[in-house]
Amino acid sequence: MKVLVLNAGSSSLKLRLFDLTGAASPARALARGAIERIGGQGTATFEAEGGPPRSETVEAPDHADAVQRALDWVRSLGQGVIDAVGHRVVHGGERFTAPARIDDEVVSAVEALEELAPLHNRPSLQAIGACRRILGPSVPMVAVFDTAFHATLPEHARRYAIPWDLASKHGIRRYGFHGTSYRSVLSRYAELTGTPPARATLVALHLGAGCSAAAIRAGQSVDTSMGFTPLEGLVMGTRAGDLDPAIVSYLARAERASVDEVVQWLNERSGLLGISGRSRDVRDLASSDDPRARLAVQMFCYRARKYLGAYLAALGGASAVVFTGGIGEHSPEVRAEICRGMEWCGLAIDGERNRAAVGRPAAIGAVGARIGAFVIPTDEEIVIARDTVALLEGTG
Repeated sequence: MKVLVLNAGSSSLKLRLFDLTGAASPARALARGAIERIGGQGTATFEAEGGPPRSETVEAPDHADAVQRALDWVRSLGQGVIDAVGHRVVHGGERFTAPARIDDEVVSAVEALEELAPLHNRPSLQAIGACRRILGPSVPMVAVFDTAFHATLPEHARRYAIPWDLASKHGIRRYGFHGTSYRSVLSRYAELTGTPPARATLVALHLGAGCSAAAIRAGQSVDTSMGFTPLEGLVMGTRAGDLDPAIVSYLARAERASVDEVVQWLNERSGLLGISGRSRDVRDLASSDDPRARLAVQMFCYRARKYLGAYLAALGGASAVVFTGGIGEHSPEVRAEICRGMEWCGLAIDGERNRAAVGRPAAIGAVGARIGAFVIPTDEEIVIARDTVALLEGTG
């Protein structure tokens, strides 16, 4: 079965084309690509199996146009028909705790959740809509939800301390995100260490443009830093993470702005960008001598260290700490700073191993440390592809 996986970000679209004979069978990657900076003049990079990468400047005003370009390129490869499409959808709310075959009812339900993840669900809906128009009803499509992995959060971790009736009426609870990424690294950790997933107890840190931490006990999520929306938790590229909720109403009054405007500032103008005033990219900030740039990186690492310590306490210890995501996989300096001073609990990084682990799976912990430390690149797309095949074959 040839499965096209589309992973729509706020301003990007990633694609992978796989050939799988079954959900548990080895997957052959036929092609990959990405379109960045959607909304203006962007860059498209495509690479077919065994061929050189091809890069070009494109005009992609929205995700629907990006999907059209991606499908045109995939069709040009001559790989035959696309048998199914798997879509990453960030927010599944309380309804979607497992992959779902996409139909009008599912699309309407995802649309109803758009307000809770506007930077993410909206692009996914555009990608889904474009695929359905272009490929037609004969190609089945599956939505795989980031929130599903965190459906196992215990009640004391998923609830907010707000009036019970309001929480129940409006479905206000902690949902968690990056679940597809956590499933990927959990599976890979199990392979690398020979630990059955059901016996793995980890703190995982997904650090990229969006950032989160997850406490995983016996292979299940028991706490995570993102909550009702992807705004809670760690300092991120443009998102504030944790803050006093009274700041929202205070800024609305002080700036004579609407609550929606303030929330938009917290999503799009805050985090590393807001602190530094320069960039949302930790690579730019880490190499800068500007005091605000240095402060942004320091705050980023400090917040992550706080969550790491909290989750080690919540779990009563862990077998390992796992770093993933663009920053987690490629920034030894950030990993070292997050783990600095954690020797008291048995976590210590080996400097040489850490510096050598860039974009590849590796153990980076000091020899003899009680808690292991790993870099494990995430592969959300293969998780989505396998979920798609499992659902369509009736095995998922």
